[in-house]
Amino acid sequence: MGLKSSKQGPARVANTKVYHLQLQFLAYITRSSFIRNLVSKHRRRMLVGGYDLDMSYITDRVLAMSFPAERMRAFYRNPLWQVKSVLDMRHQGHYKIYNLCIEESYDPTHFHGRVETYPFDDNHVPPIPMIKLFCESVDSWLSSDPKNIAVIHCMAGKGRTGLMVCAYLVYSGMTAEEALQLYAYKRTTNNEGVSIPSQRRYVGYWANILSFPRGVHDGPPDVRLPKECSRQLLRIRLYDTVNINSVFFVVSELQEIPGQLYRPPVEISKSCCRPVKKGLQRSLGPQYYVSFIEDDEANKLESEEPRVVVQMDTESSILYQKTCLEHCFEKPVQVSGDVRVIFYQKMIGSRLFYACFNTAFIKNGLLQLSLRDMDKVGSQGRSICGPAFCLEMQFGPANPKGSTDENNDDSSDDSF
Repeated sequence: MGLKSSKQGPARVANTKVYHLQLQFLAYITRSSFIRNLVSKHRRRMLVGGYDLDMSYITDRVLAMSFPAERMRAFYRNPLWQVKSVLDMRHQGHYKIYNLCIEESYDPTHFHGRVETYPFDDNHVPPIPMIKLFCESVDSWLSSDPKNIAVIHCMAGKGRTGLMVCAYLVYSGMTAEEALQLYAYKRTTNNEGVSIPSQRRYVGYWANILSFPRGVHDGPPDVRLPKECSRQLLRIRLYDTVNINSVFFVVSELQEIPGQLYRPPVEISKSCCRPVKKGLQRSLGPQYYVSFIEDDEANKLESEEPRVVVQMDTESSILYQKTCLEHCFEKPVQVSGDVRVIFYQKMIGSRLFYACFNTAFIKNGLLQLSLRDMDKVGSQGRSICGPAFCLEMQFGPANPKGSTDENNDDSSDDSF
């Protein structure tokens, strides 16, 4: 008895042809970098040594790129071996890589051990002390040899990478706006570099705490890290909402862990904003705040005076002209440092938008953000916002427990 041979039927032959066509198509798109070009969208790419890579020189000595990937991820990200080949060919012995990802890593020996990690969450912001450490490291590396370059990446090589690249450019003497514009032009084809408002806000924070007493080109700047500033969050209000009767929110802080650079977000409060009822009276402090218009310097008039911003109090008739959702904390929530507030249509899933800020930069106890100041606003988020939408968060005085810290409302600034 032996094995019986049989002829392949038409259906089996057709299936085999389809399988071979699929293999040929996969081989084609792999060779042609079709998928990688599709994933990189509007990020600029470089053709170097026969490789098509998602990377861009922001300056002659600062290179931004997407993640150097291995295995399946290399189908749509920069293949690690190609990145290594290009860097060794162009900058042999003179490059250091800065990895900003918390979600992925690789063996530093691939790049001769010259890899440093400054991890923070995708689409979010780092703690300000991390920005200082990063800029000092890049400056030290570039200063040690005129041939050295810094290679900076996150996963896509755009948002987190842009924030930190711009922070270093500001550290080198640029203004925040100059740095953001240069990065947008050099890294993207549509001039949209750092597009997440909170990330842009943190570039502004960073610029605010730098000074160049010795001149821009005479050594690194002085960095005045903001002192720890604790605030009591009294109220969250969403002004001019439509088509919705409740919005859930979660407030979290970036928590410092000893011996660890990454600061995970830790939830400190969650609840729901509901419609303001007419006639409800709450006494939460001053009803008027003084602020300055923060436009471009070129557009400022010398005679411009402070503008009085009316707090949208429940006793004010302006409140009833638009639908307003709010939550007043019966027990104020203590927040300090880097804070994240995420808004949801439902408590589980359905995120609408979010915002990140640092309590040291809150001015006059009030933080107001328009829709364009919110992060990752999708179609759901836009659908519940009227044309005058505003997120308003009211805080108590800085360091309310009698701290001797010199920071107070007069010294803090939310101009970014």
